[in-house]
Amino acid sequence: MTTHTEAEIASQPECWRRAVASVPVDALPREGERVAVVGCGTSWFIAMAYATLRERAGHGETDAFAASEFPIGRAYDRVLALTRSGTTTEVLDLLGRVSTRATAITADPKTPIMEAAGDVVVLDYADERSVVQTRFATTQLALLRASLGEDLTRAVADAEEAVAAPLPAELVEAEQFSFLGAGWTVGLAQEAALKMREASRSWTEAYPAMEYRHGPISIGAPGRVTWMLGEAPEGLRAQVERTGATFVESGLDPMAELIRAQRVAVARAFARGLNPDEPMHLTRSVILSP
Repeated sequence: MTTHTEAEIASQPECWRRAVASVPVDALPREGERVAVVGCGTSWFIAMAYATLRERAGHGETDAFAASEFPIGRAYDRVLALTRSGTTTEVLDLLGRVSTRATAITADPKTPIMEAAGDVVVLDYADERSVVQTRFATTQLALLRASLGEDLTRAVADAEEAVAAPLPAELVEAEQFSFLGAGWTVGLAQEAALKMREASRSWTEAYPAMEYRHGPISIGAPGRVTWMLGEAPEGLRAQVERTGATFVESGLDPMAELIRAQRVAVARAFARGLNPDEPMHLTRSVILSP
């Protein structure tokens, strides 16, 4: 029987198409605004990716924070809150403490975030039954990339390839993973590592690609994997392969490559007798007691 996680991973190409076809420009950050993007867990990592992309596109200074670490008192034109559940305590608490214009992206229109933010973008078609977040994360990033003027035609095509291609056995059986990114894909590398931990309880780490040689490469060894999301720095593959580790890099759009990592996480969960829909010690939303 197909798990919710598997079905949600497979649905990502269609979700991305829907997102880029209906970008709510008026509700999202405007060019020239100074923006803080906040979230928790997966949403924080997506915030990191978008912040880098927005600055790279010349749309204005953009910072990303875990909601619990937001610097109250720093001046912004807008706070963009990413929250699948719409109930995360740290996000709601933050929006209640700032007077800055706030926009939220959520999957559930029947939650407190609808009152906490002035503008809300609802991606209910990308909501998930699994605790492990996959399609909502990438769908909101697809929406945000499109809002910056990116053409995601190739990304969607790459996603279709990523959901269908066979998974190498060496990835399912690997002892350890180090995910690497550069620029906007540093956030995606962090998210890929999180999916491995959540779904399959795997030993995973994540770093900016140029930082990997400053210590973390010391754990490279046969049976371990260094996985690059995006284009690797020159010479890195050769250095990793000299350790005996497997180096993974593809020409797919990095969001599509994240899909491959999601699928490997699920396959590893099955291999370990785990249910990827119900990761240990986790719930759909972190709601803290007063």
